[in-house]
Amino acid sequence: MGRSDSNNDKRASGRQGGTFRKKSYARGNSPIKKNTNQQPSKPSDPNLIRLNKYVANSGVCSRREADIYISAGSVTVNGKPVVEMGYKVKLTDEVKFDGRLLNPIKKEYVLLNKPKDFTTAARNEQGRRTAIGLISKATKTELKPVGKLSKDTTGLLLFTNDGDLTKRLNSPKNGLRKIFHIELSKPLRSADLRKIQDGLLVEEKVVKVQDVSFVDKAPKNQVGMEIFSTRTNIVQRIFETLGYEIIKLDRVVYAGLTKKDLPRGHWRYLTEQEVVNLGMVK
Repeated sequence: MGRSDSNNDKRASGRQGGTFRKKSYARGNSPIKKNTNQQPSKPSDPNLIRLNKYVANSGVCSRREADIYISAGSVTVNGKPVVEMGYKVKLTDEVKFDGRLLNPIKKEYVLLNKPKDFTTAARNEQGRRTAIGLISKATKTELKPVGKLSKDTTGLLLFTNDGDLTKRLNSPKNGLRKIFHIELSKPLRSADLRKIQDGLLVEEKVVKVQDVSFVDKAPKNQVGMEIFSTRTNIVQRIFETLGYEIIKLDRVVYAGLTKKDLPRGHWRYLTEQEVVNLGMVK
């Protein structure tokens, strides 16, 4: 192969995503010339926000759609319609869309596959590792977990700043579908499995599970359980009542959300459709 062929290969490789070399911008080689006559820009006021962004952050619509509604006079600021594009408001202003009061803080939803030995406490107490610390780079907004998982429990944990959704998901009336993979310290007896299936009395209240069975092609100490109950640590208490110790407890499904493509210790944002699905829970 000649030198010209070699050079052609290198150029083709670059076009296909070859090694990227950052251009050196040493003194005298910078492509940007400094304008000495340019006035320094004034820092933006953190307490001001464009009206279209305010509306979009509230979850009403996109920013582009907000411009249309603003120009149509559908948005009021402190009781007065505002149709000016680029208009800025204070976070303390009263902004309404078609008469409905808006909240400018963007609602965010983060799903974490929690590892073992991380607490769901909001703060790091006595050097304990927290689940909230694992999602610290997801957003600057303060998020809180929906419900709790014990320190030793792994699996899906949802974080959000959507107070209405959190209240709805935590309501006992809205028991959500949860599936756990459970590993016991000893094989589960078939008689005890049937007791759980029939409804077990735990602390003077019968606990109904939607499904419980042995895990396919696994030892008899591994069990899968589908449950809707919102009682705290109810899975652990079910097996403690029957004299079993849980070695591993992993929440693999939560309200239709799964661990697919989400390794342990990693997080992801919910899709728009997932948020819609959660909002439909009644």
